Amino acid sequence: MVGIAASSSEGLSTGQTRSTARATTLGILAALAGLMFGLDTGVVAGALPFIATDFHAGDVLQGWIVSSMMAGAAVGSLFAGRISVRFGRTGAMLGAAILFLIGTLLCALAPGAAIMIVGRIFLGLAVGVAAFAAPLYISEITVESVRGAMISFYQLMVSLGIFLAFVSDSLLASGGHWRWMLGVMAVPASFFLVIVLILPHSPRWLMMRGETEHARRVLQSLRSDEEVAEAELIDIQSRLQKSSDAGIGLFKSNPNFRRTVFLGMLLQIMQQLSGINALLYYAPRVFQAAHFGTNAAIWATTLVGLTNMALTGVAIACVDRWGRRPLLILSCAIAAFSLAGVGTLLAIGANSFESQLLLCGFVLLFVAGFAIGEGPLVWTLCSEVQPTRGRDFGIGCSTVTNWAANWAISNMFPLGMAMMGASVTFLMFALFNGLFIVVTVLFVPETKGVSLEKLEANLFAGMRLRDLGR
Repeated sequence: MVGIAASSSEGLSTGQTRSTARATTLGILAALAGLMFGLDTGVVAGALPFIATDFHAGDVLQGWIVSSMMAGAAVGSLFAGRISVRFGRTGAMLGAAILFLIGTLLCALAPGAAIMIVGRIFLGLAVGVAAFAAPLYISEITVESVRGAMISFYQLMVSLGIFLAFVSDSLLASGGHWRWMLGVMAVPASFFLVIVLILPHSPRWLMMRGETEHARRVLQSLRSDEEVAEAELIDIQSRLQKSSDAGIGLFKSNPNFRRTVFLGMLLQIMQQLSGINALLYYAPRVFQAAHFGTNAAIWATTLVGLTNMALTGVAIACVDRWGRRPLLILSCAIAAFSLAGVGTLLAIGANSFESQLLLCGFVLLFVAGFAIGEGPLVWTLCSEVQPTRGRDFGIGCSTVTNWAANWAISNMFPLGMAMMGASVTFLMFALFNGLFIVVTVLFVPETKGVSLEKLEANLFAGMRLRDLGR
């Protein structure tokens, strides 16, 4: 197995470059699912203050409007594995694209909070399916030398979507046009629907269905030459034959598989308890707690989105050079330090202009720390460590965990801010990030440059989780 032409060898022909570039192009197109994820995640931050005013929504109802999407995503991710097995990864993404359109229209035209919540649930169903299928698809069509960067590109698209949503909200905030904030999301949703129709099926999924010749043709179009494609095809077939159980059957019968399932779930809990989504969903409210004006708070939120997107790009450049573990440890350390700073400033009162700038700096530092590790690498690792026969089930469990934790935090955050105060809330998130450094050191493997098949072989050989990449 080889990487892209520029990184694998110097003697590749132009035809070979085009062949490997096709896998990269298709991976980028599939990552547009992340753009939709980000748009629908970010748009509510700027729209919520105006929705709350129009619908007379208090803290509890605002929490439900925000968290209903996470509840839908948890349900969507619960069934995403079955959908992905039956209809393929591209079929799952097609269904998600349709749900994105339906949810967007319901939210933009909602006459009241009830319809708004229903629309957000549809968007959540779409996000839950897409967040499962897209990273899985990308991991199955790319080679190990660029796999980390390509899966991280999905997170870059999430960050880009959040940033674009924040920009759109900022431009429309002066007139309070929250329906337009939500309605413009129909344009990228339609574009994503068209894109999904041109994506080929994953060769691994085709092999699981016994469509060997179809899988061979797809793989030959994605690899540098026929010999490379044939070797990978044989490797996939070998792994499929070695395990007769799949999904829940493999989970019940094989303790080694259970270890990676629990690791994936733990990583997703880590990501949510980092505090990132509490900040993204309620960023204007956090800045208002530091005495920012409404418009200033929304523009500061846009700066958060820009930082998130820019530093995710840095993660993509570094993930296949520095490795997963170093970036994840650095990410947790930066997040813990910066959130401790946010909590301290909110405790003493950020009343002066200088203290407000310092608070904004700590928030941006936290977002930067999250973006280089906890954001993209969790999805990367969750898609890499699961064995072929149990991949749908394993990633499904971790994705459901992500959205369940996301729902709980987004629903409780407004009440937590009201009951404990902003300072204690962010100091608590800082403590969690410190704990995650220990978790990473003890359990997270280094998967840089390691094939999915080798990771699987080491897993079933009983190696420790942190040693799977050796």
